[in-house]
Amino acid sequence: MKAHCAALFVMLFASTVATAQPDPGFRTLLIIEPTKEHPRHSEGDVIELKDGRLCLVYSRFSGASDDHAAAEIVMRTSADAGKTWSDDRVLVSGEGRMNVMSVSLLRLPSGEILLFYLRKNALDDMPMMVRRSHDELQTLSEPVRVTVDDGYHVVNNARVVRLSTGRLVVPAALHPSSDRDEKSFSPRGVMRAFLSDDDGRTWRGDKSGQGVQPDPSVTLQEPGVVELKDGRLLMWIRTDRGTQYESISDDKGEHWSKPVPGKLASPLSPATIERNPWTGDLVCVWNDHSGRHVFPAGKRTPLCLAVSRDEGKTWQPSRVIEGDPNGWYCYTSMSFIKDRLILSYCAGDSKVGGLNRLKVVAFSRAWLDIQ
Repeated sequence: MKAHCAALFVMLFASTVATAQPDPGFRTLLIIEPTKEHPRHSEGDVIELKDGRLCLVYSRFSGASDDHAAAEIVMRTSADAGKTWSDDRVLVSGEGRMNVMSVSLLRLPSGEILLFYLRKNALDDMPMMVRRSHDELQTLSEPVRVTVDDGYHVVNNARVVRLSTGRLVVPAALHPSSDRDEKSFSPRGVMRAFLSDDDGRTWRGDKSGQGVQPDPSVTLQEPGVVELKDGRLLMWIRTDRGTQYESISDDKGEHWSKPVPGKLASPLSPATIERNPWTGDLVCVWNDHSGRHVFPAGKRTPLCLAVSRDEGKTWQPSRVIEGDPNGWYCYTSMSFIKDRLILSYCAGDSKVGGLNRLKVVAFSRAWLDIQ
């Protein structure tokens, strides 16, 4: 009976994948496989350079693939819209007693590019840093600390946002740890926001003190933020409760409401939400476990995309991007470049490891308009 059910499950997944991949609006631009020298490539972000090249910046690990293994920040570019790519060039290396990882890129109205990343020192010490570039990442300024409070602050890749007011907002999860010991490290994060009103030159924490927690039995992790049309900020949060939780700020990130269950059913896995500049709708990429698609409980598959036309109150039926039942899809960056939506995400599986393969894909504007 178990073998029969497993076979049926794979068949159902196969039918889902078959409907997702042949779509002419979908194109794979890059797959970076793990190697013996670099067993993990993950947590990236994509930006367009002034000369029209695509630029991918991501975390490249060495020696091992776990979160605390040695890693550096590297970039590669494409001058032909993603058909071919350059070799890696190292941007940040040798920082942190453990590694550097989790990249966010942001272009300012001045033309500067800000490069954000985590500097991991110990289980009670992980700040986010930012460097500036005036020359399209050819050179970088000295790092400035973003998460100015002490502690282990998790900030996912592609999470930094610039509000309509010009304020920069960094959503972070502070994980308490008493003595740098894994046994004392708490998986339950405290949601915080770090703010800058001078284009990232100086930073401060929000005014919520130590953040706002729901029921203490709920595990909160890996928040993200998007600005709503009415000026409020929506924070979504990965949880262990089968759904993304949500919190609202009415004052540009200074204070946040108590997190409550949201509309996006998911496993313990992050989501990514951005605003579509062509339509004004919100676009979400996440592991949809609502029941619309066949899914294995607890696993980060399938990877789906959905649109909300009412500021996240409801979501259109999602479409499958990746549906391998053995896949592991997460840590997505979302970039609207020219007439395409470009995603980068971890696309591992049970053979190579869930976080070890990095993939970059593109969707046409017409593909999104179908939603």
